[in-house]
Amino acid sequence: MTTLRLLDLLVVAVYMAAMAYLGLRFSRRQTSTETYFVARRSIPSWAMGISLFATLVSSVTYIAYPGSAYAGDWSLLVPGLMILVVLALVGSVVIPFYRQAVGMSAYEYFGKRFGRPTRMYASLAFTLAHFSKMGFVYYLLALTVNTMTGWDISWVIVAVGAVTVFYTVIGGLEAVIWTDVCQALIMWIGIFICLAYLLLLPPGGPSAVLALAWDNSKFSMGSASLDFAKPTLPVLLLYGFFWYLQKYVADQTAVQRYLAARSDREARHGIALGAVLCVLVWTVFMLIGTLTWSFYRMTGEKLPASVTKADQVFPHFLSTHIPAGLAGLFLASLLAAAMSTLSGDLNSIAVVAVEDFYRALKPASTDRQRLRLGRWVVGVFGAIAVGMALFLAHTRGTALSMWFSVSAILSGGLAGLFLLAFLSTRASRRGAYAGILASLAFTAWATLTLGDNRILDLGRCNFPWHDLTIGAIGHGLLLTVGYLASLLLPEKQGDPREFRRMTLWGWLEAKR
Repeated sequence: MTTLRLLDLLVVAVYMAAMAYLGLRFSRRQTSTETYFVARRSIPSWAMGISLFATLVSSVTYIAYPGSAYAGDWSLLVPGLMILVVLALVGSVVIPFYRQAVGMSAYEYFGKRFGRPTRMYASLAFTLAHFSKMGFVYYLLALTVNTMTGWDISWVIVAVGAVTVFYTVIGGLEAVIWTDVCQALIMWIGIFICLAYLLLLPPGGPSAVLALAWDNSKFSMGSASLDFAKPTLPVLLLYGFFWYLQKYVADQTAVQRYLAARSDREARHGIALGAVLCVLVWTVFMLIGTLTWSFYRMTGEKLPASVTKADQVFPHFLSTHIPAGLAGLFLASLLAAAMSTLSGDLNSIAVVAVEDFYRALKPASTDRQRLRLGRWVVGVFGAIAVGMALFLAHTRGTALSMWFSVSAILSGGLAGLFLLAFLSTRASRRGAYAGILASLAFTAWATLTLGDNRILDLGRCNFPWHDLTIGAIGHGLLLTVGYLASLLLPEKQGDPREFRRMTLWGWLEAKR
């Protein structure tokens, strides 16, 4: 299609108007930072879980997962499975701990343990990592919309960005969460439509489609070898574990939802629901990519010359085989996936900017001033993210691999920093500073000397492993160096009972 049909355009227009209306619906309540940033701590568990799911499932899932499965196997699903492992290990402790230890920002905790410089570092690392992610979300949205409609990509980006920023600016976290709930419903409708068509259209039906994929090892989870220079199962498991550990223990988008829940119990239930929904949808989109591969093999249909990347095959299928109205519904679900991620990130970045930076510079500021600044931060960062989209649209390589690599490198060792603060009563500011410096030095060396297109060639001293290992090693290095430096460079830190209270051991004692 060169343009969407009238019915499809109507579906998309109704969706965009509905999201703007929800922003207006909650705008009257946004009279304080307590409401704007944590929704008065009144969100039910099911809505919080669905919101977290909608935030984690972006256009990366919609396009890159099918693209990865189409081009290869299901190996890149492996990191996502670790979300359940991490949740089982830390969910029952970390969620109630944060609800007691901080007000609005997760990085307030790092400030209490290691001082304001560490808090600033953690806040900046979070902001950089999530701001970089916004570019990839827009990139994949741009790729799909262009393939399906032929629309001028810059107008699409501006329209989506304008609506997203509008309801996030005026509606705060309440608008973000309740639009997430609506967007998640739209996403699931789009998913089931695509699944049904891919299973039923090819000759022989579902059994023939699945059998062909099985016979060609399209459901393989990858190699189990211990080769850390390739994306083998050990590398993917290591990456996934530390990525989701960082997500649950040191990521503002998750912690903000812990704080918005009505109680500790509801927060735990909501986070568990979000994790299960994420794994389900990631698996379904891997299946969609595999079924797309089977469809083109079984029907003999040729892909046009314009489809040069695996990420483009599924959008091409949608534009040529989904009837009027349903194609518009899928496009709306794709926009929903991107907008839910972007709105959550924008609101979380605003919290960090206000609570971790502005309040340090102006401790006597009023709540009204902080609320006004939060709105400005959402607007400015939203505009900058829109400006990045065209540049990132020309990035090479499969989108999922690029997103995993960048997010791993920019994660800033925050999981390691949390483990140092939470597990060790002897961890000190000096130790934290040493760990952060070691993690940054390692990350810089590994990034600059990585791969065939390395910026700095040190010969045998180049980083030898896969880029997905960089983030995990950075976390481990920060924890190890930080702990050893704390032992070698002890320092007085005020009341030791207060510092113990901010660790796992103090929390367990208080609970007993």
